Parts: sequence; structure tokens; C-alpha cells
Amino acid sequence: QVQLVESGGGLVQAGGSLRLSCAASGRTFGTYVMGWFRQAPGKEREFVAYSSWRGGTTYYSDSVKGRFTISRDNAKNTVYLQMNSLKPEDTAVYYCAASYGRTKPVLSYEYDYWGQGTQVTVSS
Repeated sequence: QVQLVESGGGLVQAGGSLRLSCAASGRTFGTYVMGWFRQAPGKEREFVAYSSWRGGTTYYSDSVKGRFTISRDNAKNTVYLQMNSLKPEDTAVYYCAASYGRTKPVLSYEYDYWGQGTQVTVSS
């Protein structure tokens, strides 16, 4: 069982930065692939990025590649999403998720545990 709690969301102007954090409970955090998803109003939840369980492999959606960076600290049971050069279209609720036993999870159903989400609003 893994419990996830996101933090760090807020209101920022276009071009600004935010860093999201996701604190996880559970001794086996280091064995999960950790991902970030987002959901804008009226839209489906979409994949943003994931980090392999050791952090050596990361993968991003095309919409955030080059602007967002996912990282993790297994000693602190925490995964981060550094978001730079934010755009109004990045406005969404951002969710942290944990996937066990999959190598390249980019779909929602491939994740086993979810946080409650944190709101990110980018003003123009």
C-alpha cells in the first residue's frame, strides 16, 4: 500500500516556475515507477512524466519536454516535478501516481496509487 500527498501547487504568471512535491508512505517506495499526470477542466487526465524506480530513466510528454523535470529522492520517499517556462495551457490539477511492475507506464490504468491532486494555475 502506498499513500501519496502532493504539494506545491499555486498561482503563477506565464513564464514562471513552480516545483511540485509528492510525499509517499510505504517502505517499498523505491520499487515503484513514479509519474505525474494532469487534468484540466473539461479534459481527460493526461500523462506528464515518469521516473523509473532508481530515477535513471525519465520520460516526458511532448507538451512539457524541455520545460519540466521529474526527479525523485528515494531516501525521502519523495518525487518532484520542477516546472519552468509555464504557460496558461499548463493550468490543471496535477496528480502524483505510483506504478508497480511496469516498465514504461504512460496510461492512467497502468498506475496503482494516486494522490489527491494539487491545483496549478498559470495566468497570462
